[in-house]
Amino acid sequence: MRLTRLAGHSLIIVALMAPAVRADDPCLGDDEKNAALAQSAALQKAEQAGQPTTLFAAYVSVAASDCIDRYDQQAMRKSKANMPKLGRELAKSAEAKGLLYSSEPVRIDGQTSAFRYYEAIGDHQEANRVLLKAIQAKTEDLRLFETAWNIDNGRYGPIDPNTSSRQPYSSPPPFRQELLKIATGNADRLMKAEEKDAQGLTGTIAELGKATAQSIEKLRGASLWMKYLPGGDKPAKDRAESRGDTIMKRPDPTFTQGQAMMYYEFSGSPKAQDVAARIKKKGEQSHQALQKAGESMKNAITQKSETEQKQFEKKKADLEKELGF
Repeated sequence: MRLTRLAGHSLIIVALMAPAVRADDPCLGDDEKNAALAQSAALQKAEQAGQPTTLFAAYVSVAASDCIDRYDQQAMRKSKANMPKLGRELAKSAEAKGLLYSSEPVRIDGQTSAFRYYEAIGDHQEANRVLLKAIQAKTEDLRLFETAWNIDNGRYGPIDPNTSSRQPYSSPPPFRQELLKIATGNADRLMKAEEKDAQGLTGTIAELGKATAQSIEKLRGASLWMKYLPGGDKPAKDRAESRGDTIMKRPDPTFTQGQAMMYYEFSGSPKAQDVAARIKKKGEQSHQALQKAGESMKNAITQKSETEQKQFEKKKADLEKELGF
């Protein structure tokens, strides 16, 4: 009797615990189940079609699923077994066609880049190689460079079989060193070109305006590349301050100190505030001078009008007297 009672209690406990276990499983919902079954069906369809790009996309979708192994364990095994080899084949084909890097994810239209295929299979070293190859073909593309510089964000290494965890991935030092060479080359190129533009800072006012625009543009460009270098963009900022000093030495500061302030503002120099104060003071003085000149002109016109009115009244009186009025 006692054993029967204990068995009954055990069944009740199991029954009460079962819903809790199912509720904690995120893959038992209808939406998750339908999504997993759809991925499984898509993989079967891709296998039957025999189109490599479509099949790879299906493998990627399956590999990213957290729930498909609940409903189709074979699909997950196929993905893990076949995706790396197929990905490398497609990556080599894309590289041969010049499709080295793209920001878009894996596509089924044959336009996926080699980088994206390598990233999808977790071969970060090969992904880095083709990314560098793309940058070396467009060394002045700052946006592409920035992508490469931050490429390790969100990357992870392989799963540790002992802990089932994944550590963040860090690219080997030679990858970053190659990027530093590219940044250095671009900064040096822009700084050298800026030297030619700066020759116009001592020319006519027209030459000064053109030289300033071209010079600052190159200093700003060099600054963007230098921010990735160990010393930062201090050389570009220092040169900008020096260019401002050159302009302030001109014999016509009233008309040219605005260009000097542009350099000072870019450099972050406190001289920008001094020049701004001078320009403001000069502007106030000019405004006061114009206001004073305007008042003098107004008074002169008023006096002239009064004189002309008196002359008119006198002539009128003389004429009336002559006519006998």
